[in-house]
Amino acid sequence: MDLNFKSFVERTFFGVFAYIGEKFALPVGKLRLYFIYISFLTLGSPLVFYIIAAFWLNLKRYTRKAYTKVFD
Repeated sequence: MDLNFKSFVERTFFGVFAYIGEKFALPVGKLRLYFIYISFLTLGSPLVFYIIAAFWLNLKRYTRKAYTKVFD
């Protein structure tokens, strides 16, 4: 139950690090930790990358849903 809830939350809240972790076989926890460290060191500039990646992933999911609805 806990594992399903965790994956649901990660997918619901953009899932940027979950997607990158799955794509490159990296641990998601380490990615998030490094992101926090880099954000503090560079005064938050990686947040721009995160917002762009979240937008891109949501756009990709939306187009997949719309594409399958057209051909069903």
